[in-house]
Amino acid sequence: MTTIVDEFTQRLADRLRLERNGRNWSLADLAERSGVAKATISKIERGEASPTAVILVRLAGAFGLTFAGLMLRVEGERHRLVRAADQPVWRDPDTGYVRRQVFIRPDHPVEIVKVDMPGGQRVDLPASSYLHIRQAVWVLRGSLVVIEAGERHQLESGDCLGFGPPSDVTFANETAVPCEYVVALTRT
Repeated sequence: MTTIVDEFTQRLADRLRLERNGRNWSLADLAERSGVAKATISKIERGEASPTAVILVRLAGAFGLTFAGLMLRVEGERHRLVRAADQPVWRDPDTGYVRRQVFIRPDHPVEIVKVDMPGGQRVDLPASSYLHIRQAVWVLRGSLVVIEAGERHQLESGDCLGFGPPSDVTFANETAVPCEYVVALTRT
């Protein structure tokens, strides 16, 4: 699994600035729409900070995109066959959560993401990240707690959970052992 953090950070910075400028939004406008501090957005756009998954979800949502849709714009269009070596990998700087975009195309309704969640870590995502998608989570290895709309689901290896209407969601690995899971989603 190889990543070029500096190159990706620069592409992400350029894409966020392009998305914001294309809407004629100021930093303050994007901050208000996303709930992300203006100073944080400025640092990200200058390539001085690597955003967390939660921040990227909020920024994507402000632009009317899914997290994966934003990543697609950062990485560029993909072909129908996506070799393992060509699948973009991103690591959350706060949690060590590793996200591999296995498959995404703008002309295809299905997206596939593989996630490696370190032990003792959690990611809280707002309902806005689920507004235009339907998804299911399939645990390949380990144990994963998903809290959706206040309902707690304990998933073990092999278990699969289909999500309901958009709500705040927590993905948590409450064990000391890494958890590996796949997210399959479709845009609505």
